[in-house]
Amino acid sequence: MKYWITLGLFLVSLYAAQTKERLFVVERESASVAVIDDDKVTTHMERMHNMNHGIIKFRDRDGYLISRDGYVVRFDPISLQKRAEYKTSKSAIGFVIGAHYVAVANYDDKSVDILTRDLKPIQKIKTGSKNVGIKIYKNYLIFAQMDHDKVTVLEDKSGGKGMPKFEKVKEFAVGQMPFDAMIQDNTYIVGFFLTKGFGVIDLDKMSYRQISVTEEGNKPVLKIPHFGFWSLSRDKTFIPAVGDNSVLVYDKRFHFLKKIKTKGLPVFTSLSPDKKYLAVTFSGKDFPTIQIVDTKSLSIIKTLTFAGKVLHVRWSQLYPKLYVSVNGVNRVAVVETKHFDVMKLIEGVRKPSGIFSYLISKEQ
Repeated sequence: MKYWITLGLFLVSLYAAQTKERLFVVERESASVAVIDDDKVTTHMERMHNMNHGIIKFRDRDGYLISRDGYVVRFDPISLQKRAEYKTSKSAIGFVIGAHYVAVANYDDKSVDILTRDLKPIQKIKTGSKNVGIKIYKNYLIFAQMDHDKVTVLEDKSGGKGMPKFEKVKEFAVGQMPFDAMIQDNTYIVGFFLTKGFGVIDLDKMSYRQISVTEEGNKPVLKIPHFGFWSLSRDKTFIPAVGDNSVLVYDKRFHFLKKIKTKGLPVFTSLSPDKKYLAVTFSGKDFPTIQIVDTKSLSIIKTLTFAGKVLHVRWSQLYPKLYVSVNGVNRVAVVETKHFDVMKLIEGVRKPSGIFSYLISKEQ
């Protein structure tokens, strides 16, 4: 056993030596993205449209960005060159990247756009509803229609082997006003604004069931937060409680385990890559604070307070570091993850929010 642990540590260190991590940080008020290498801002990607809620994703050698005002931008995350852009609507809410396509869920013109990987239009699927929670499973594309209380499943009739052609194969009537979704293996989980609980679709069986979430004393949880704020470990689910100073902990079947009392109203939970720690951010007067939870003992082991609002956190994929977007003072804080002390403040990031990580091998 000792041999295998030593070998594993050696392989991890070898991989880290041959790879570097580049951070892309959304600058929400200047239509730009800060690029951070070796914990220093090296440049800014300008003219990236309305970045108020900008999201960045990567696949292969492609980076994709979606702006608040409906633009999708394709860029090279190594050379940082913008390759293409396409405006799908006045307001886009989410997107996914397939092997041969990019799919965008639109709010404003009530449609879903299917684009090539270089952002040429292929198909516009009109739904008559704001569309949210777009996900991919095998050759299926799944999304929720907020205005129609249903989830739509489309199938790529090309079999995922080339230019996609999507056709509707199933629709599920679900709870009132679906607003967000997540996917784990073959399970699509959708949350609602007005129904107490969430819906679960088995995409292999094409079956639907609804789950009520309760806490201590079988008390119902009245509102499920956005799933981007959840965290899933091997055996636990962590959910920030809406309107309460706590994080709720469940097992994989959503049986209540514990309420972790927190400093303030939690907004976002983020698990470390090894699942040992959970970082929690807050709203209101505790905006400048994050707390670290030990996921084994389910206790808070560290509280850090910064000189400005904390809008996002990101655990490093390579190093024992946690990056924190401190929006009010134009900095990204670097926190080491042994004692959880601030080791550096990265200056020159303009009103930072979302932090996104891309790994570059030295061969690229």
